[in-house]
Formats: sequence, structure tokens, C-alpha cells
Amino acid sequence: MKEITKDTYINWYRDMLFWRKFEDKLAAVYIQQKVRGFLHLYNGQEAVLAGSLHAMDLTKDKMITAYRNHVQPIGMGEDPKRVMAELYGKATGTSQGLGGSMHIFSKEYRFYGGHGIVGGQIPLGAGIAFGDKYKGSDAVTLCYFGDGAARQGSLHETFNMAMNWKLPVVFIVENNGYAMGTSVERTANHTDIWKLGLGYEMPCGPVDGMNPIKVAEAVDEAIQRARRGDGPTFLEMKTYRYRGHSMSDAQHYRTKEEVEEYKKIDPITQVLDIIKKNKYATDEEIKAIDKEVKQLVDECEKFADESPYPDLSILHDVVYEQEDYPFIK
Repeated sequence: MKEITKDTYINWYRDMLFWRKFEDKLAAVYIQQKVRGFLHLYNGQEAVLAGSLHAMDLTKDKMITAYRNHVQPIGMGEDPKRVMAELYGKATGTSQGLGGSMHIFSKEYRFYGGHGIVGGQIPLGAGIAFGDKYKGSDAVTLCYFGDGAARQGSLHETFNMAMNWKLPVVFIVENNGYAMGTSVERTANHTDIWKLGLGYEMPCGPVDGMNPIKVAEAVDEAIQRARRGDGPTFLEMKTYRYRGHSMSDAQHYRTKEEVEEYKKIDPITQVLDIIKKNKYATDEEIKAIDKEVKQLVDECEKFADESPYPDLSILHDVVYEQEDYPFIK
């Protein structure tokens, strides 16, 4: 695995703080009705992405996930301004405003969604990995899904095929404790989701999803296994979301005290504590990062606000191939 250095911690702090503030800004503009539809925020789960990115080769590895998907493409290299514009439904967005919150997509940076169907991305992730194996590439696909999607039948079909064909894919369940508003304890007879891999003799195990170091170590091992041609791995990232399932979630299923307990192990705070303890950055340098992050979020908002909406004609362009299709004026 790439060495975790002073710069790694500083970059982790900058990135995770930016992702957190980016999502906070989206929550604010959602209330102003600048973002419509559903909005699922990533607050609290940032260590899963930060650690994964450290283990990946961003020149070739790929990523696919569910609808809690705004900051992942940013981590992969996509311009955050375009991501925010997509959420606004603007023409300058990653999909010209046609995808919206749940369907961020960036072919250029090998980020393949953003999927609104629960568990729909699991077989797709294996399919992307199959394509790489078929073409002789040593790229690896990271396929993320939530604890609720782990109950979908498509997961079992995919696990079986992925092991049978030794596909270069890492399956990662981000277990934040609640499938929408239902706790893991109420959705299955077992609470250790990672054990689902045992039935397929797939390497699997639990990971502290609030610690980017632990995430990086586990994902690196899984990626190296896949790159060697030894097939998939299933990792359960035990994490937590500080906000509701979506903006419409009243969160009656948990207490404020529970949320506050998990905030004591906030991944951003954990990394900042290491930076301060080892004197990797001065207080002034940390304040400069905070200011830089705020400025970039403001720039994203300004870009999205000022961007135009797509022309209505694009609705025909992306649906109908036949130019003289009946009823189109």
C-alpha cells in the first residue's frame, strides 16, 4: 500500500472537510428549493471514501455506488462545480442536469453512478469488472451499496457469478446502521453483514469505516487480490450517517444522544487530532485549509446558481435516435 504520510493526513482532512461542507451547502440550498427531488447526504461516512481513494489507482480503477453519491466523483477527480450544477439541474452539470442528485455520473473519471434502484448497482459493478477482465485490463472496480441493499436477491446472484469467474471487483457495504429508517437488527437474523461472503467462499470481513487508515489497509489488500486475478472481496464498512436517510427523514427511529455518541468518533476529527498530535500543521495552516474549503464551496454554489438550465430540446435528443420520429415538433 502507498505510504500514509504527513501529506496524506493533511489531504484527508482537506478532502473530508470539503465533502462535509459541500453536503452541508446542499442541505441549505435544498431548503431554498434550488435542489429538487430526493437528497441523500454522506455526512459521517467520509472515511470510507478517503481510505478507498488512497488504495486505488485513479488512472484506471473504477467506482460505482448507490444514490448517496455526490462526493465520490469529486474524490475521483470530477470538478465539484459540475457536480453541484448537476444537483441544481443545470446544463453545466455532469449529465447536463438530467441526472440530478441520485444519478451523478462521470465516464471521464471512471465513476459509473449514482443508482436510484436499491442494489441495482451490484450486478452492474460486477459487469464493469467482467469487461476489464475480458479486455485483459488489470483495473479493479469498487462497488458500494448500503446495508439495505445487502438484502436484495441480486447481491447473491452477483456474488455467485463474481466468485465463479474470479472477477476483479471489491464489494463494499457501507453499513451505517439503518436501511432508510430500519435498523440492521430488524432486517435480518444476523447483524454481521460481511458473513454473507462466507457462503460463496469469498474473502470477507468487517472494517472500521470511521477510520480512513483501517479502510485504506483493507481496500488495498482487496484491490491487490483482485489485480492478481484472485477474484472479489466483500468488506463491511461499519460507519454512521449524521443526517437522515434523506432530507425528508424525521429520524424518529434513533435518538439525538445516539448521534452525538457517534460524533465523538467523527472521521474528520480523528484525522485532525493526528495532525495536531504529530504537529503536521500549525493552527494557522489548519485555519487556511478551513478558509480554502469554504471558498471552494461558495464557488460551487455561485457556479450552479449562475449556470443556465438545459434547453427543452435536449429531452428529445437523449431519448429519440430517429430524427423524424412522429409527434415531435
